[in-house]
Amino acid sequence: MKHEWKAALWAAFSLLTLRSYAQPTDDAELLRSRETVWRAWFADDHKALEQLVPEGTIVISAGEKKWKNRDDVLRSATDFKASGGKLILLNFPRTEVQHFGDVAILWSSYELELEVEGKRSTNSGRVTEIFVRKQGRWTNPGWHTDGER
Repeated sequence: MKHEWKAALWAAFSLLTLRSYAQPTDDAELLRSRETVWRAWFADDHKALEQLVPEGTIVISAGEKKWKNRDDVLRSATDFKASGGKLILLNFPRTEVQHFGDVAILWSSYELELEVEGKRSTNSGRVTEIFVRKQGRWTNPGWHTDGER
């Protein structure tokens, strides 16, 4: 009887654990939220950023020693736009998504084309992004980018 109880407990635990990882394969809303965060930053859309990038956000960017917080994200968006910066192209050639309940981690490669002071440049790299689903919406409380070499 003791072994049956342990086996039943182990089976229940295993099902609950697997269930927390199992999510619908339709990530369209999640990917739209990710795209909105990126485009809102380049457009200096503070309203969208304030909804999608919560307090407590941590950002690690390629080549920068200082980690950023939400205020830094908002300020850097304003600085980019104020410098005349424009997003010309945004592409995510590869994205893998892992779900852990209401948390999703996106592992992606990205490509950007920007225009600053009339000069165009391209940039590519990798990004790891954390998304948390709260009150029916995805928020983006952290990410880490690195540049391609």
